[in-house]
Amino acid sequence: MAAKFGTTNHSLPLSYKRKVTDWLEEDCPSFDYGGFVVGEEAKEARLLGKSPVGPFVCIGVHIAVKILFQRAGQRRRLYFQSTSVEWHMREGETFDPVKHCATVRGPIRQILQGERVALNTLARCSGIATKTSSLLHLLRQHSPAPPILAGTRKTTPGFRVPEKYALAVGGADTHRHDLSSMIMLKDNHIWACGGNIARAVRTAKAAGGFSIKVEVECQSEAEAVEAIRAGADVVMLDNFGPGEELGSAVRRLKGRFGGGAAGVDGERKVAEEEEKREFLIEVSGGLTEENVSGFVVEGVDVISTSSIHQGVKHVDFSLKVVH
Repeated sequence: MAAKFGTTNHSLPLSYKRKVTDWLEEDCPSFDYGGFVVGEEAKEARLLGKSPVGPFVCIGVHIAVKILFQRAGQRRRLYFQSTSVEWHMREGETFDPVKHCATVRGPIRQILQGERVALNTLARCSGIATKTSSLLHLLRQHSPAPPILAGTRKTTPGFRVPEKYALAVGGADTHRHDLSSMIMLKDNHIWACGGNIARAVRTAKAAGGFSIKVEVECQSEAEAVEAIRAGADVVMLDNFGPGEELGSAVRRLKGRFGGGAAGVDGERKVAEEEEKREFLIEVSGGLTEENVSGFVVEGVDVISTSSIHQGVKHVDFSLKVVH
């Protein structure tokens, strides 16, 4: 959990600031008629977290501030330069509704120009962080040292950085960020190579060099064996499902290749010297809050799921002008 070791927003790339500019310009591509109505009078507004059932994780504080203060460039006009935001909670802090999260002060036209973009960002990011935190809590109920919980690359185009950031604040591993972060050979890659996993892994290793890990998505234990022997750094057991089938496969793989897991006969198996490999086992597919215990299997290193960031319920925020 990255948040234990530092300030999470320090990891945000510079590129997200350009995204904020795009979001604001998308929301106001031409005349701001409502802004004309309200003018530049100084006002105060309260940001409220008000979804009906909590607790929730508030996340997106740093990004929301950038939305309200976004600078379009050193020599171009400044967005919301005279607006101030006073936060009453920290990034990643949990709250029960209704919570007064922040106070915004400044020219009312400028506040309202950033309102919807900021609220949408907070709602989406907080929903992801809340879902992530909840699932992580369930994993820890079944094991004091559960497998790493990770997201996936099934993110919203144009909104990947905030979604990955929300995963990190919620306590999960972000997994690979893009096609350049790690080489993942999925079923289509393998089929495109004639079904030859070893050939695909060797080619990937040659392309990525020593600094890029190679992961192989495996539909069977036999495919996992082939991938491990070919030198894959991570094997993903895809849609094996929770329970004994998964547990047996993991024990055999770790026992066979010197991972230290118990063999199927219950005794620890020491791999032959030529069979020893260093690799991680990732499981993916079908994880829910109801079946989480079936995925907490000794020998599983990573559980990845898109359920913590795809289709999650948003947290409801609103901004109300004090009157």
